[in-house]
Amino acid sequence: MIDYALAFAFGCFAIGLLLNLYRLAKGPTVADRVLALDTMVINGIAVLILYGIAKGTTVYFEAALLFAMVGFISTVAYCRFILRGDIIE
Repeated sequence: MIDYALAFAFGCFAIGLLLNLYRLAKGPTVADRVLALDTMVINGIAVLILYGIAKGTTVYFEAALLFAMVGFISTVAYCRFILRGDIIE
């Protein structure tokens, strides 16, 4: 039963990633593109967690944590670049 749930979840997040990729490419504003990229990071974290559940190992949970931290820092840095023109003052 868990195999069916994992397959369904992988499919849902794959569709979500494709829709985010579309918004990243066709977003009318830069803010839409930043939000799409941030949402892609969140969906990527979910896929890593699901893969860790499927394989039954905890290494992917640590990788998801590192991916979350890098995704947060990159989103903040990109937003600062858009608002101020540079990242480091």
